Amino acid sequence: MKNDVKVYNLMIVDDHALFRNGLRLLLNSFEKFKVVAEASTGVEFLDILEVIPVDIVLLDIEMPEMDGIMAAQKALANYPDLKIITLSMYGDEEYYYKMVDAGVSGFLLKDSDIDEVQAALSAVVDGRNYFSQDLLQSLITRLSHSVDHPGDVGDLTEREIEIVSLICQGLPNVEISEKLFLSKRTVEKHRANILEKTNCRNTASLVMYAIKNRIVKI
Repeated sequence: MKNDVKVYNLMIVDDHALFRNGLRLLLNSFEKFKVVAEASTGVEFLDILEVIPVDIVLLDIEMPEMDGIMAAQKALANYPDLKIITLSMYGDEEYYYKMVDAGVSGFLLKDSDIDEVQAALSAVVDGRNYFSQDLLQSLITRLSHSVDHPGDVGDLTEREIEIVSLICQGLPNVEISEKLFLSKRTVEKHRANILEKTNCRNTASLVMYAIKNRIVKI
């Protein structure tokens, strides 16, 4: 008897038709994923969500009528289980904190290769966040030249800082436990303590916190 394989419905939101066309062809080549809708503005995106069931949205930041930040806020307020991956370009760093606050699940560069796109989709399907390592490096480089953020590790212990660094590299709890020779339960406890100490509500905001306070070096 053939097992039923869940297919995740995708939506592309970007104001450039040529980019949407190329991305649609790429996404439809992946097993378990299918593009079921497209939108060119934030307003159109929200309207389509009301009539077409979507699991994951790849959302541009800068669009006419309504930008990606406001569109993400409104979409997630109405559909909290929706997964949003931000489509970004170098230079968009000023928007990242706002997108994280809105509750997006990850960030991808628009020129990411096929393997990274697949990695991002797999991560959000598993309930994890995804950050392009190139984007993280860009953020770190940008802040390293800033005098506005001297960095502060707060009450984090050396072990917690080590775990934060591994989280920023995209490692799940199981891999972190193997790398540090700790039990998965211990890593989960550390992770919970870290979120409480840093007042971060999720992994995405923790990554931003770590970069802003120069805890990580990638």
